[in-house]
Amino acid sequence: MEYFYTLQGEGFYQGQAAYFIRLGGCDVGCHWCDVKESWDADKHPQLAIADIVQEAASFPGRIAVITGGEPLMHDLGALTQALHAAGFRTHIETSGSSPLSGDLDWITLSPKKFKAPLQEACEKASELKVVVFNKSDFAWAEKHAAMVSPGCKLYLAPEWSKREEVTPLIIDYIKEHPQWQLSLQIHKYINVP
Repeated sequence: MEYFYTLQGEGFYQGQAAYFIRLGGCDVGCHWCDVKESWDADKHPQLAIADIVQEAASFPGRIAVITGGEPLMHDLGALTQALHAAGFRTHIETSGSSPLSGDLDWITLSPKKFKAPLQEACEKASELKVVVFNKSDFAWAEKHAAMVSPGCKLYLAPEWSKREEVTPLIIDYIKEHPQWQLSLQIHKYINVP
């Protein structure tokens, strides 16, 4: 759907230079999604993997973040192999609702209530990012924290349109449950893609 060089705005790699590859297609359909134009893969032209990697390699950063939509609706084997050959670390941001594919160095799992993550995604997640829309999402977060490996980083992220209301709730929750960390969408605060 789109590709761009920017800073990673969330999670463990927040603030680091990263090349984003946003794939079209999503079968999850969150009502608060901020990239709904990504849902229909047929609305976006297909690009050759070599062209994607060549464009990515024209920038000095060597983190490639594959996102969507739901990127795991696609077989990521050839893309991740080509990115690795060009010296990139391959990261993915996924709901985990489709089988894992490709050689992934970092998996950000952001489970959605509309389509549950597969056990494999939970077991292999490097970080768990739960979007908090209301108070009931803390129980949802704990349910999924129990499903990931012990070394998985745990993040709570305020849903953007409700950030003023839920960020104070998240702060209080983290103070009581210090295994969690706050993940803000800094790219939106500093006005980068």
